[in-house]
Amino acid sequence: MTTYQCIVLAARPQGVVASENFRLETRPVPAIKEGEVLVRNHYLSLDPYMRMRMEDLKSYAAPQALDEVMIGGTVGVVVESNNPKFSVGDNVVGMLGWSEMGVSDGMLLKKVDTTHIPMSAYLGAVGMPGMTAWYGLNKIIQPKPGQTIAVSAASGAVGSVVGQLAKLQGCRVIGIAGGKQKCDFVVDELGFDACIDYKGGNLYKDVKAAAPDGIDGLFENVGGVVMDSVLARMNPYGRIALCGLISGYDGQPMPIHNLRVVLSMRLMMQGFIVSEHMELWPQGLGEIGGLVASGKLKFRETVSQGMASAPEAFMGLLRGKNFGKQLVKLI
Repeated sequence: MTTYQCIVLAARPQGVVASENFRLETRPVPAIKEGEVLVRNHYLSLDPYMRMRMEDLKSYAAPQALDEVMIGGTVGVVVESNNPKFSVGDNVVGMLGWSEMGVSDGMLLKKVDTTHIPMSAYLGAVGMPGMTAWYGLNKIIQPKPGQTIAVSAASGAVGSVVGQLAKLQGCRVIGIAGGKQKCDFVVDELGFDACIDYKGGNLYKDVKAAAPDGIDGLFENVGGVVMDSVLARMNPYGRIALCGLISGYDGQPMPIHNLRVVLSMRLMMQGFIVSEHMELWPQGLGEIGGLVASGKLKFRETVSQGMASAPEAFMGLLRGKNFGKQLVKLI
């Protein structure tokens, strides 16, 4: 290859993300310097946090720069190396962005073994989403056997892992997802005890029916009416891991009417950014990797084909069109 394709942020969204916010570019393959490696990316991860980074707002990380390659996790193969720690043919995970190829100095690049774990899983269940699930459940919710745990966006890359880990710890797990197909998958394939379709029109009543003894822990990915309905069923001293608020990322209103429950039920709610806890990644991903390799933890992927498909796939992710982890296959 002498050229490769990438996608840059062409303009910041004004409300809902549109295709005009992105631009597909063709660039020459760069020559690498001493200490660098050239990677041919096989998969790109699309994740909700990217929507927040597109805004020029104060946040936990710098905004995505205009006219620069969109941020994103990747997994691929080293095709050229001037770094003694990496060899041609190594499978590597990194943050090389919405790009078919990338150059790295090796600092944020990690070799991975695809013998028993598929390459794509290192961007999902055995990657950042899986680690997010592990941290929020174990370090914030801290579940005990017999407790009831609720998980919103339960069929997604993070929520699906949360529920399975909670079941392995002896909890009763209630999922919330959009549509019968996703809810059936969450119960029949992932082993949740129940899953509520938030599109069914009876969200609070369905949550109450699924959790007659209340909810002890909530892993929140959505916000808005979904979170509001679960808050109303929380038990005293319940714990909430606030991972995401995807219902409001595209500028939609996200009212919370049951905030008083945080006070009356003495709840603990904590937001978190999993990249701030890198010291725990070897432990968490080691545990999850073992579960995936042994078949004890399942995952599902939605895969779009080719770099040019990334913007449409990302917009679909924000609208809940994906099923499981959203990826872009680049080769």
